Amino acid sequence: MTKVTFYQNSEQQCVGFDVNSHAGYAEEGEDIVCAAISALVINTVNSIETFTDDVFQLDVDEESADICLKVENKPSDSCLLLLNSLILGLQGMEDGQYTDFIDIIFEEV
Repeated sequence: MTKVTFYQNSEQQCVGFDVNSHAGYAEEGEDIVCAAISALVINTVNSIETFTDDVFQLDVDEESADICLKVENKPSDSCLLLLNSLILGLQGMEDGQYTDFIDIIFEEV
């Protein structure tokens, strides 16, 4: 199961996320749930880097399929929109037919 933790500030704004482990839907290379999660996460990271001036820390471990992004200051409106879009996409998977393969948690930092 893939565990996704979204970090929120005291204003309930998303300031980062941590994605851990493979979904386990199918064998590695055939796992459509992992592929969907990866596409959403990688697109979000690339979009924040390309379309915003926000500074963030990014840690990636390809072997374990872990990725962690944390915005260093208060996120811009554009960054918040992109992070909220990621939340929407992943929650759609969790609330749909892939509920056994993704777990989303919100944590205040």
